[in-house]
Amino acid sequence: MQPEDLLLLVTRSMPYGKYKGRLIADLPGPYLNWFAREGFPNGEIGRLLALMHEIDHNGLKPLLAPLRQNAKAPDRKTPSRLQASAKQATTHG
Repeated sequence: MQPEDLLLLVTRSMPYGKYKGRLIADLPGPYLNWFAREGFPNGEIGRLLALMHEIDHNGLKPLLAPLRQNAKAPDRKTPSRLQASAKQATTHG
């Protein structure tokens, strides 16, 4: 996992399927569990879904709240500062 992946969870939308258009961080647990059972897709989307499954399964969704707030207010933080926030979340957790 890269620190930037945490930021992608709160900014990247599901590109297909039942929850197309929903942020990956907002996907329901049972949907993530289904992927865990059936297999995650290849590539970046699969990596992000697997990461979100681990976060959800371990009850760590609240850790995404600061990143979510920063992503909603891009004028307060530049992308490089958002990435720094994501990196800090991985080193202090």
